[in-house]
Amino acid sequence: MSDNKLYTRKFDFFYGAFHALKNINIDIQTNRVTALIGPSGCGKSTFLRSLNRMNDIIPGICVNGEVVLDGKDIYERNVDVVDLRRRVGMVFQKSNPFPKSIFENVAYGLRINGERNRSVISRRVEESLKDAAIWEEVKDRLGESAMDLSGGQQQRLCIARALAVKPEIILMDEPASALDPIATQKIEELIFELKKNYTIVIVTHNMQQAARVSDYTAFFYLGELIEFGETDQIFTKPGLKKTEDYVTGRFG
Repeated sequence: MSDNKLYTRKFDFFYGAFHALKNINIDIQTNRVTALIGPSGCGKSTFLRSLNRMNDIIPGICVNGEVVLDGKDIYERNVDVVDLRRRVGMVFQKSNPFPKSIFENVAYGLRINGERNRSVISRRVEESLKDAAIWEEVKDRLGESAMDLSGGQQQRLCIARALAVKPEIILMDEPASALDPIATQKIEELIFELKKNYTIVIVTHNMQQAARVSDYTAFFYLGELIEFGETDQIFTKPGLKKTEDYVTGRFG
């Protein structure tokens, strides 16, 4: 058992015969930012997507062990996956706004979750855009296409879309990797604000970004969780030489 809202125990993940994640035991700290780091192909994105079953759409996958959210294993057969993904939202590496208006991009999740009250939808859209630090930039153009926004604005719009359905946890898969430094800084500042109300798990290749935005860091290598701890400790006094070699740039 764990006091944290989300944790894994003896979690294994297979793509067919390929053993992608091996015996992952980790407690995701509530209202903190946990960064997942490691070289390409180490399993960090697979692990992230396992936390709200985004991998389910891939043929031939198999899981063992537990991913526990509020005391319940999310891989049990009676779990409502749509509700799970409302509670555990996802922001992808490449911003993926719908070819709709800015307003409808944020309202979309509310509508598919059954909300019909226009005033409720309008209020939640405004709240979400404010929470995603983009309201002031778009409040006079809510009817315009989301495709006309800059890359950084599109990514914050996608964050607003994730926030609209009031998730408890937000998963971010390299949310700033396609953005310029100024847009990246805005995303990082936003993450810092969001952790007051949300638990955040972020995959990043950028060591400096992991050090800046996260409270905890998990280092993955060849499908294994090598080391997990407070970010300051992982970056300044790692317990294992392999972790030290990675965070200091000796490999990866």
